[in-house]
Amino acid sequence: MEENEIWSKAAFLTDDGTMTTSESTTITIRLIRSFEHRTVKNLVLREVDLTQTVSELRQKILARLPSETSLPPPFRKFHYDTLKIEHQAHGAKTNDPLINKNDDESLVLEEEATLSDFGVKNETTISFFKKDDYLSYKDNPTLLW
Repeated sequence: MEENEIWSKAAFLTDDGTMTTSESTTITIRLIRSFEHRTVKNLVLREVDLTQTVSELRQKILARLPSETSLPPPFRKFHYDTLKIEHQAHGAKTNDPLINKNDDESLVLEEEATLSDFGVKNETTISFFKKDDYLSYKDNPTLLW
């Protein structure tokens, strides 16, 4: 087994108490509450199973938010509905510091697909936001101060 394979696997206890290994990774979720005001907070998720669907990940994030003490209350109560890959580890970043406005067809995660179907891997950053707000910002990328 190569060194990279060792680091990409995590061991954990299952519900029945047995030890198992699974492909898992660490990803960062960028919670974007307001595009105009650039209010963004990061939520780090460890040991994420890449075989889970986007819908399952979305539900886990939404279930975790209300009790996440590292986030201010406005971020915990906001109605996020869309996940989009912001960038991959060691990859190029967009010129817009808030969100990548390009390649929506390939970067917006579809609910039925698995994370690995979209190429999510260790240290991927995914933006989580309200789609209507994103479309408004994409049409008119203004900032309010």
